[in-house]
Amino acid sequence: MFNKVVVANRGAVAARVLRALYEMGIKSVAVYSEADYGAPYLEMASETFAIGAPPAAESYLNQDTLLDVLNRAGADGVHPGYGFLSENAAFAQRVTDAGVCFIGPSPKWIAAMGHKTRARDIAAEHGMPMTKGSDVLPADPAAILAAARAIGYPVLVKPAGGGGGIGMLPAKDESELLAVVERSQSMASRGFGNAEVYLERLFERPRHIEFQVLGDQHGGAVHLFERDCSVQRRNQKVIEEATAPAIPRSEIDEIAAKVTAMVKNMGYDNIGTVEMLRGADGSFNFLEMNTRLQVEHGVTEEITGVDLVKAQIRSSAGEKLADILPAKIGINGHAIQARVYAEDPKNFYPSPGKLTVFRPPQDPTIRVETGYAEGRDVTPFYDPMIAKVIVHAATREAAIDRLIEGLTAFDIQGLKNNIPAVLTILRSEQFRDGAVHTGLIPEVMAKKKST
Repeated sequence: MFNKVVVANRGAVAARVLRALYEMGIKSVAVYSEADYGAPYLEMASETFAIGAPPAAESYLNQDTLLDVLNRAGADGVHPGYGFLSENAAFAQRVTDAGVCFIGPSPKWIAAMGHKTRARDIAAEHGMPMTKGSDVLPADPAAILAAARAIGYPVLVKPAGGGGGIGMLPAKDESELLAVVERSQSMASRGFGNAEVYLERLFERPRHIEFQVLGDQHGGAVHLFERDCSVQRRNQKVIEEATAPAIPRSEIDEIAAKVTAMVKNMGYDNIGTVEMLRGADGSFNFLEMNTRLQVEHGVTEEITGVDLVKAQIRSSAGEKLADILPAKIGINGHAIQARVYAEDPKNFYPSPGKLTVFRPPQDPTIRVETGYAEGRDVTPFYDPMIAKVIVHAATREAAIDRLIEGLTAFDIQGLKNNIPAVLTILRSEQFRDGAVHTGLIPEVMAKKKST
């Protein structure tokens, strides 16, 4: 097992990983930018290191600085959290070359699955159902138009080298395709340092279903059921739940078996998530694979009783899944997570500012993950998520009610936040009926405005 691990991240995920390391008896090192000086989770670490100015490029994305911290701290592991460098194969390889364990999948899998068109090719080779898509688009406008015609409109232009909804833009016909491709390339270049984009068939009102997987270094691989992440704004998740509502268990189990076979046959060796789209006709299609811990991992923990962060760490340390996981993992009840963002609930634009009041619900059965405290500033330098509120109950209906209670009790002042919008979604007939899809938020909000 590890002696000392650097947590190369910030906010809620840094707090989450630091807590797991403490409970495992592993010394920890937290890093912080100037903007995060004095953050409450830093007190959980055995050591702390300042790593630079607030912009991520000068701190959390600065590989040289982070590698220097690894050396100075004498760490034998680094946990990247999610976001930032968590899916950067070059960083994972540099960590490995320095004789330190990167707590995540092998660099080769980060590189292969992190590039979206390569990931599609690998998934297709392993028999995963696949919607129509293109290779990375060339510079020739005629070839771009031809690729779209082969798929059929509408299409979705997507960055090949990154995710999180950044640069994902729809094009309904040829008249707007080339301009949309140019915009997506520009956004991808700024967001990921890679301007490559490709095309996928655009599904109307799909479900976004993802499967949590875990592998080890000995050929073992399992899935820990699914999450429904369909409730999104700007292609970014807001509400996630486990398990997926209103889908026959037999359909989910069939896809889960294919997912498990794929990751096992690949030799995938750590935590990951296989994301699928489910069309209105009930068909599942491979979307992408995330080679890291997910923001929404907590709902899977709640229904399985498995601590995914500890499991990820133990797998990276070389343990077998048979020793990490219970002999039988089942589904216990239902769990839902809401992401609380510092953003205007009317238009979902970021709303940075000072948390003059920040008082999470005090009910111990309501799980709150955050990196903030009262009096802290939510700066424009990072993602505006300020907390995750997670509930578990025997049924989906009870879980929805518990989440409403928790969010209603969450007192946030000093900046705008999205809790009013999330409550509107949770109380809507569509959500309560399980009739979720990726366009649900604008539909529900538009209906509210009209009443």
